[in-house]
Amino acid sequence: MENLLKQLEQLPVAMHQKDFLLTWEKSTDDLKATLIVAEALKHLYENNASTRLFDSGLAVSLFRDNSTRTRFSYVSASNLLGLEVQDLDEKKSQISHGETVRETANMVSFLTQMIGIRDDMYLGYGNSYMREVGEALDDGYKEGVLHQRPGIVNLQCDIDHPTQSMSDLLHLKKVFGSLENLKGKKIAMSWAYSPSYGKPLSVPQGIIGLMTRFGMDVTLAHPEGYQLLPDCVSLAEKQSQESGGSFQTINSMEEAFQNADIVYPKSWAPYHIMERRTDLLKAQDEKGLKELEQEGLANNAQFKNWECDATKMASTKEGKALYMHCLPADITGVSCAEGEVTNEVFEKYRIETYKEASYKPFVIASMMLLNRFANPAEILSQLNQNKRPRVGF
Repeated sequence: MENLLKQLEQLPVAMHQKDFLLTWEKSTDDLKATLIVAEALKHLYENNASTRLFDSGLAVSLFRDNSTRTRFSYVSASNLLGLEVQDLDEKKSQISHGETVRETANMVSFLTQMIGIRDDMYLGYGNSYMREVGEALDDGYKEGVLHQRPGIVNLQCDIDHPTQSMSDLLHLKKVFGSLENLKGKKIAMSWAYSPSYGKPLSVPQGIIGLMTRFGMDVTLAHPEGYQLLPDCVSLAEKQSQESGGSFQTINSMEEAFQNADIVYPKSWAPYHIMERRTDLLKAQDEKGLKELEQEGLANNAQFKNWECDATKMASTKEGKALYMHCLPADITGVSCAEGEVTNEVFEKYRIETYKEASYKPFVIASMMLLNRFANPAEILSQLNQNKRPRVGF
């Protein structure tokens, strides 16, 4: 704990009262601080020390898409810091009666400390919506409507999934010993076959947008036509040059796995399909959506050989690459007839993927703490000294 606090004190952190929307908007020092604070909170939790920094206050939860890990991680993180979660169910609100984003944002924020938003359904809209909420909060606080300006955490949007990629980075830090040890490590972010067509692009974009910051050799692999957002790919190229790593895009899963230290086989929908899907969803065109789904599934079916299996894993570095997934994975013969990964491979790494996911509550709590408190090292030091029991008296 003392070592973590020393590291944190040396970083020029600039996250107080700043939303966490995209990892590439944060400095490398900010990202390092987020990991350190997450590790410190995890240490305190595991040593039965309370980290309840709030006696009262809300953490508003807005999920516009289904979620298990991120939803429960957000609730756990909020509870860890002493905040009560209130879910904003848009069907039970006045939004359906024409209530504006500006009005909703202010009405749910009178005694709110944090707002977590998941909005990944509409390409070109999710991240923009989060920024619109932020602007409304800025105005409410400036005009004296709000007692404090709540912070916003991106729980997945159409561009990035920062709580996932930061949890993945913390997992890699633990597996390989340090962020410094990640330099030169090859990670294969590969498309994989799925019997569903509309999976967001934000996970692969988040991975290439974050891992290229830390000197890794990042390979993006996908079939022809399954491109990501061009801006995200260009960003990854630029960041890899700045960090001393490398970045390449190829159309072979086998080639991507060759001598890889880490593999991340994950399905996503083609960029152009997601663009059309957005227009159809907005128009509530159910017939068009069904036709697009059939087109997407037929297209996916051409690439069923893009499966993470034992043969491909054997071609990785010493045949021992770390398998990663944001979960739930499409497991062949278990959750679907044919999918992203064979049951043999998934079972071998299943516990590791659970550990990967287990960092997310602490990463989200870290983002919250850094947003709310200007002196995180001092706050954590006080918690460590007090050691008020989390369980028992």
